[in-house]
Amino acid sequence: MEFQVNHVEELPEVAQQIIQHFPDDRVFLFYGKMGAGKTTLINALCQALEVEDATSSPTFSIVNEYQSSQGLIFHFDFYRLKSEEEAFDLGYEEYFYSNSYCFVEWPEKIPNLLPSNAREINITATSPTSRTIHIK
Repeated sequence: MEFQVNHVEELPEVAQQIIQHFPDDRVFLFYGKMGAGKTTLINALCQALEVEDATSSPTFSIVNEYQSSQGLIFHFDFYRLKSEEEAFDLGYEEYFYSNSYCFVEWPEKIPNLLPSNAREINITATSPTSRTIHIK
């Protein structure tokens, strides 16, 4: 599945389609260069899932927890991790296997810990305002 997004205003519709197309998936891995729009898409997904809290990047806290009509949602940013051991210390398994939505930025930092059934989302900037979002 692939989306061409030309303006950020299109993301709410893309987020709705992702949630509807993958209703049983709970762990989503977001790949893309710095500034590609990973956090922005995750914010749109959280809005589509009716998150009650303000969402933001968990760059320094590693994980943010949000309440939604769908239950708990966990948003991870592993950019600052130095080793997979840090994810163990965080208790990643409790999150990934909780049946809650888990949105993971920088999953390439923990390649050996990722669930085999996780959905991959690759975001590529094609212009300053356009993105290609490829889901596999």
